[in-house]
Formats: sequence, structure tokens, C-alpha cells
Amino acid sequence: MAVERPQTQGSGDRVTPNEIEVEKAVLGAMLIDNDSISRVVETLGDETAFYNSIHRKVYKAILTLFDRGDPADQVTVSEELAREGALESVGGAATIAALASEMATAVNAEFHAKIVLEAALRRRLIDSATQTVEESYQKTEDIREVIDRAEQRIFSIAERDLGKGVVSLSSVLDETFEAIERAHENRDALTGVTSGYDDLDEITGGFQRSDLVILAARPAMGKTSLTLCIARNAAVKARVPVLFFSLEMATHQLAQRLLVAEARVDLHKLRTGNLREEDWQRLGTWTGKLLEAPIYIDDTPSISIMEMRAKARRAKAEYDIGIIVVDYLQLMTTHGRADSREQEIAQVSRSLKALAKELDIPVVACAQLSRAVEQRPDKRPIMSDLRESGSIEQDADMVMFLFRPEVYKIEDEEGNTQEGVAEVIIGKHRNGPTGSVFLTFLGQYSRFENPELYRDPLEI
Repeated sequence: MAVERPQTQGSGDRVTPNEIEVEKAVLGAMLIDNDSISRVVETLGDETAFYNSIHRKVYKAILTLFDRGDPADQVTVSEELAREGALESVGGAATIAALASEMATAVNAEFHAKIVLEAALRRRLIDSATQTVEESYQKTEDIREVIDRAEQRIFSIAERDLGKGVVSLSSVLDETFEAIERAHENRDALTGVTSGYDDLDEITGGFQRSDLVILAARPAMGKTSLTLCIARNAAVKARVPVLFFSLEMATHQLAQRLLVAEARVDLHKLRTGNLREEDWQRLGTWTGKLLEAPIYIDDTPSISIMEMRAKARRAKAEYDIGIIVVDYLQLMTTHGRADSREQEIAQVSRSLKALAKELDIPVVACAQLSRAVEQRPDKRPIMSDLRESGSIEQDADMVMFLFRPEVYKIEDEEGNTQEGVAEVIIGKHRNGPTGSVFLTFLGQYSRFENPELYRDPLEI
């Protein structure tokens, strides 16, 4: 059987980016020093980083042995290739022996691997650009979808290939165990982004990376105020960069709410200009603090999934966004045709979950519940209230309902009004407990606070 020969020419007369000799050096280092394998894998990931098809097969055989815990040298690699029926196609055992003699030391293996990676990234960019050119010539293609796919391909290259790449299960387990140890040593520390509310953080551990969190409620419950407070707490207290998509309110309205909540100035007085001297002082003080907060707002109305995804990717790359907030989910649109509104909402919720996973950050999205809630004697929302809203319940990692009994003039057991009482009901928590926590709502400030009197979380 003839030995495979790699192509060296790209389009036209240009040579496809490659580092054949450096690839040999990397493989040689791995063969003479198996300790270098993990460092190379961390940089390169799988065999697609190699340009030479022979080198790809050799590298894959080395990884197979490494993952089994077997030594990888010229003998064992030759045997593994023979077992796979690929030894002859790489040039026989002589090729492996030549690679093993390529390097006297493996000290520069990681540096050489980075050179190989750079050439691989250039090839991937060329492939991505070529695919975009081909799609652009197809007039039947929706141009917005072409742009979205092009951007996704570029972002994927930047995030995955310039990041840690593909790693073995053993290294992932090591990282997981280290995280468990850190959590044990810092029992009071959050593993996710803080909400700013003690009882809520106690149940959730903070909003976790790649999670889709739904905050659902009827109108007038304070969904926007609560999500703004969560965004403000994350940015001001924890210095976590926040991207806030507001589909209902304009940027200046959100800025007003953020300011009055932080400064504790009456929103109505601010809007009417009926401010006292002390109000001006508080506004001046807290404006300065908010100016330093890493909060980024987009108020594009009826934003589409693709537009949001594109803006989120750019914000992640530019500002290292740590959490995304969407207010609210049902106002988003899709470019594709859906047979029903329910299917459209399902597409939106799936896309938000995919975005959280792609960027590896939590996405908190508001959802509006239907009037069915108000037709029951008990107005507290339950999970079945979401089932009319596509696949939100299925896609979400956590579902929270916001309920304020004073909206319905519901009194407590002793006949007292429940002014300012807010209940956050955790109806679904994929990786933790469910339950209820109580907050205090200060309507004049559009602000939710930890209650003055501590109340234990109530299990549902």
C-alpha cells in the first residue's frame, strides 16, 4: 500500500499554512518523554491540529495509549497503529523510529506545540472564510443566517482553539476534584455569580456557569426591578461584568431605576423633579459608584436570537461578561418561521440555553406568566404555569417565580397586610434544592432587599 503524502498547496499558488518539521519535533518529544504528552494535549487538543495526515495518525495513536495509561514509545505506537490497520499507511515502523530520533529532549515540546497550533488556527480561519464565501454566493440563503454562522465559526475558533482545547477525562476529573476541595475549604464562598440576596445564594450557590435561569411572574410583580437589582449587586458588589438586554424599557429608564435603587431616592420624585438637597447629595454619591460598575445595556426592541447571540459574543470578547440578563424572553423574535407562538418561544428558550453553554456564563431571563395564575384561589405560581410557554421548563436549569401577595391584597394568617413582602419560589433547580426565600420590596426605590428579620428558607 502506498504511503499517504500530504498536500502542500492551498488555493491558487499559495501554500496552506503548515509546520511539518515542527510537527515532527512535537511527536518526537512525546515519544521520548511521556510526561510531555499532557502538556501537548492541553495546547493542541485532538489530532486535527496536525497538517500532515501521517502525523495525525501517529498523534492519535499516542493519545489512545496515553488515555489507557500505557507507555507511548516507538514500539508501542507501532503496535497500536498495526492493531488499527494503519501502520503501513504511515510508512511502517521506520517512520515511528525516525520520529523518535527527531528530538534529543522534550524540554521545548509545549513551545513547539504552540507553533503547530498557530498554523492549525490559520487553516481553520481559511476554511471558515472559504465556507462563508461559498454561502454568500447562494442567493437562497438568508444573509442574516450566513452572517450568524460566519460569526459563530470565528468565535468558536477564538474561544475553543485559543483556549484550553480538548483535554483528557483524567485532567477534567483532576480539575473537578480541585473545585470540590476549594468548595470544602471555603464553605461560605459562592461557586457562582451572587444575586446579592443571602437566602437565595444559600440555596443556589450563586448563578452557575452555563446555566439558564428563568425568573417568571405576572405583570406588576417587579421582574424588571429584581433583575436590575441582581445585575447591580453582581456588578457593584462582586465586580462581575453584566450584559443587560432590555426589550421593554429604554436605556435611560433603566439607568433611572438603577440610580434610585442604589441611592434610595424616590423614583416618582426623581421623575417629577421634586428632589430635596439630601436627595441630590445621594444621587451625586451613588452616580459615581455606578459609573464604575461594569454594566452594559442593550435596549434593542424585539431583538432576534441571532442579533442577541452576536452582541453577546462581542461583549464577552471585549468586556469578559460574567452574566447575561434578558428582560424579557417573550419579546424576543426569531427569523425563521414557526407554526405557533409556543414553538417560537421554545426556539428562543433553546437558543438562550445554547448561548449560556457557548459562553460558559449564566443567562438570567425573565418570562411573563399567563392570566391562568389569577384564575386560581391561590395566586402563587407553580411549574405548570410555564407549560404554555414552549419548552422553557425543559430548557431551564433553574426556574424562579416572583410573587408579591400585596398585589392581590392577600393578608397573612393574622389578617395583616403583606406590604413589601416578596417571595421568590424556586420551582426547579437541576443541580440543587428547591424552596422559597423572602425578600423585602421597596416600591418607591424599585429595590429588593434582604429582609430585616431573618427567615429560614422554606422547603416546598
